[in-house]
Amino acid sequence: MAHPPTPDSSTAIHNPAIKLAKSGLLILAGVAVITASAKITVPFWPVPMTLQTMAIMAIAVASGPRMALAIMLAYLGAGAMGLPVFAGTPERGIGIAYMMGPTGGYLAGYLISAGLVGALAQGRGAFGRFIVMMGGMIPVYLLGLAGLSSFVPSEQVLALGFTPFILGDTIKIALVAFGFAAVNRLKSRHAVA
Repeated sequence: MAHPPTPDSSTAIHNPAIKLAKSGLLILAGVAVITASAKITVPFWPVPMTLQTMAIMAIAVASGPRMALAIMLAYLGAGAMGLPVFAGTPERGIGIAYMMGPTGGYLAGYLISAGLVGALAQGRGAFGRFIVMMGGMIPVYLLGLAGLSSFVPSEQVLALGFTPFILGDTIKIALVAFGFAAVNRLKSRHAVA
């Protein structure tokens, strides 16, 4: 007589339905984290900032490229369907109309960045992760500024879409990089103890 698989059995671990359910829950959790981070506004100079960059980079570093891309696609899909997941929604619009607005390019850049950072940050130390995440901001800013240029005069694009945000993004990325290093140190200490 066969026994049903237990969570500890190798049959349960390799069960495709369980893997799919686990992946689905991770994607939903990731979308929830990014949504919450987009809604949190922290007072900062020269402009208030959200924690969205921090959340996306942390998810990419923690989960790798495939899961990071899946989470970002689900997040963008939820927003495209009209769910108020983006910063400033529903006040500044929802759905595709919001995504085609001034911040749409940044959203597309985050998708590319999540995959790049997820792939390139694996196995690196704190400083290496920091460099990879800063490099991951290049597509965010390039696509973001390109999209923004359709809405503001070209001489104001950098002043409105880059300069006010780069300091905050650098600090958030440093927190992610060194936060992961601290967690890894704690894990290795507890593994030895």
